[in-house]
Parts: sequence; C-alpha cells; structure tokens
Amino acid sequence: MRNDPIKYFFIWPALFVVLAVSIFPLIYSLTTSFMSFRLVPPTPPRFIGLENYGNLLANPRFWHVTLTTSIIAFVSVAIQYVIGFAVALALHAKVPGEKLFRVGFLMPMLIAPVAVALIARQIFNPTQGPLNQFMTFLGFPNLPFLTDTYWSIGALITVEVWQWTPFIILMLLAGLATLPDDVYEAASLENASPWRQFWDITFPMMLPISAAVVFIRLIESYKIIDTVFVLTGGGPGISTETLTLFAYQEGFKKFNLGYTSALSFLFLIVITVIGVVYLAILKPYLAKHR
Repeated sequence: MRNDPIKYFFIWPALFVVLAVSIFPLIYSLTTSFMSFRLVPPTPPRFIGLENYGNLLANPRFWHVTLTTSIIAFVSVAIQYVIGFAVALALHAKVPGEKLFRVGFLMPMLIAPVAVALIARQIFNPTQGPLNQFMTFLGFPNLPFLTDTYWSIGALITVEVWQWTPFIILMLLAGLATLPDDVYEAASLENASPWRQFWDITFPMMLPISAAVVFIRLIESYKIIDTVFVLTGGGPGISTETLTLFAYQEGFKKFNLGYTSALSFLFLIVITVIGVVYLAILKPYLAKHR
C-alpha cells in the first residue's frame, strides 16, 4: 500500500492548497514591504527599496515596543515556567483532590483572551475595581494598575501568567509521566533527599521538554495583542504597546501597508534571532542530557 501511486492523488492537492494559502500571502507581504503603499489616502504602489525598513529602525517607537514586548514575554514566561513546574510536580505526586485540581487549573487556558482581558480590566479598575476596594479596606491608597507604566506592565504579566500557566502545567505533566520509576527507586536506595532527586534526576531529564515548552510560550507571548488591546490599549501613552499592536495601529488605522509589512518582517527577524540565541544557549545542556 505504501507504494500505491493513488496516495499522491490525495497528498498533492492538499499540499498545493496549503502552499497557496501560506506562501502566496508571505511573498505578497514581502513584496509590499519594499513599496510605498497606502490605502488612505489612496496612493499607487511605488517601489522604494529598503526605505521602510530604514524608517522603522530609525523610529524610537519601534525599539520601545520591542523592549516592552520582550519584558512582558520573558518575565511572564519565566513566572509561568516556575509556577507550572511546581504545580505539575504536585499533581504528579498525587496530592489529595489531584483530579479536581487538574480540571480547575486547565480552565483559564480554555477562556478566550479577550474575555479574560475584559474581566481583568474590571478587577484592575483604578477607582471601582474590587482589587483597589480591597486595598482601600486594608488602609492602602488606590493603586494605578492601568494608569501607570510599571503597574500596567505588571497587570499584563499577571493576566498572561494566570491564563497560560495551565499550558505549561499540561505539557510538563505529560513529560513527568514518561520518566522511568527505576531511577527514583535507585536514588531512594541511596538515601537521596527529594530536593537532590529533583535537581539531579527530574530537572535534567525534563530539560528537553522544558526547553520546547518555554520556546513555544516565548513565541506566543511575542504575538500578544488581544490582552493588551482590551486591558490597556497600549497606554498610558504607548508605554504598554507591543509589536503586534504597533502593527495593528499602522496597518488598520493608518492604512500604511508597506510600512506595516516591513514591520511584520522585522518582527519575524526579531523572533528568529531570539529563537536562534535561545537554542544556541541550550544546545550544550540538551546534548549533555539527551
């Protein structure tokens, strides 16, 4: 059956559809990035070479939103990983009510990010939010959760951690379930403490899946837009604006398609560089524990 040529009649049409749907927009967007192309006011496409890229690299706003996005992505993913690993270890150890906790911890991941951001916007409301009302009850002043740069970034990170830590819990739980029991039995015979078992056995053996999970979450965190759009709108000012929100502002509000296409490909370059550096740093450790 594997050599039956009829299979190509099913494979190739699907492959051509996937290529047409994915590659054509990519090539068109790359071509547009080298042009001056606006919809409002309507201007005919005009080839300008690397001018859009040069303007972006010279724009302080681009570097600001890149830094803001990086802070939100790296800090939130680091917290997600620490909390996710701790919860996964607890669930793997069969704590009381473990099955109920598994379902409960996965619920945030199943809610739409826009809905989560709307709820968080009410909670973090500077004047009428329940969190500030509770702080006032304890004698503290109202905190500017959504009107101050650092508090706003902290609110975004908190929402990201709450919603996407379950993904890391789920992945790490799957990894913990594949670890061999005989290694831990041998460690117990050597009177190794649970702490030593974690650092010498569990963590090294979980490093490959940990690296993959963190990499996936980093890529996803760099694409954050819905939570920022609803929760802070990029404000105050542009202090919490991210790369994708910046692209939205340029593309769907200013209709500057050439500039937005260049921004999208610079975004791709940023993600690629981060991914290459991340994998290069982890490669010696992954090779050691393979």
